[in-house]
Amino acid sequence: MAEEVRYRILLAEDEKPMRDALKLNLELDGYEVVEAGDGNKALDVLRHQKIDLAILDVMMPGMDGFSVCQTARVEGNNTPVLFLTAKGATTDRIEGLKIGADDYMSKPFALEELMLRIQKLIVRRGTASSSLADVDEYTFGPNKVNFKTYEIIDKDGKESTLSKKEIALLKLLIQKKDEVVSREEILEVVWGYDVFPSTRTIDNFISAFRKYFESNPRQPQYFFSVRGVGYKFSP
Repeated sequence: MAEEVRYRILLAEDEKPMRDALKLNLELDGYEVVEAGDGNKALDVLRHQKIDLAILDVMMPGMDGFSVCQTARVEGNNTPVLFLTAKGATTDRIEGLKIGADDYMSKPFALEELMLRIQKLIVRRGTASSSLADVDEYTFGPNKVNFKTYEIIDKDGKESTLSKKEIALLKLLIQKKDEVVSREEILEVVWGYDVFPSTRTIDNFISAFRKYFESNPRQPQYFFSVRGVGYKFSP
């Protein structure tokens, strides 16, 4: 007899009583549960383990759930994500979906509804998300970026290979095109909490992008600096 498939769920929730209760019910439904009590641990699990669905609390120590999801998407991880949060405002739901989440439930919630939503997400896992996680290439103007190989074709048709951090920053800016992305968000999403480079490092990356992609780096068409806040990509 074939062994029954047990789907693995990442359960990231900092309130232990709720985490224990959800874990028990998930295991009773036949799921294998990987626990995380903070955002840093959740991101580490997504990076290094095979996960079929991530349930993320928004308000967690370390990295919040939004940042965990956004970082995972920028890094190319398209694991389905369901947010659990006390925040029920429409703007919060929209923000969660914009950064690549697949579903969103506000606390308190009905356990039966949660289980149905989990089942639905797992059934259609691997489908396209609302982020660029599953997009291999992106073109703007004469420029082309391959997120999978880290290769670019610049304004002059020259091929180059970017570093992993450069690609991550480029993908974040493209993912949030026409929005101002703060330096703090860039540091959190691209570098994480383990290593904090100086903001000058980000400036250098943006300068390099302009040399690659802008016909006149001194008068950018795509990569803009917003003084005192951060950067914006506008294709």
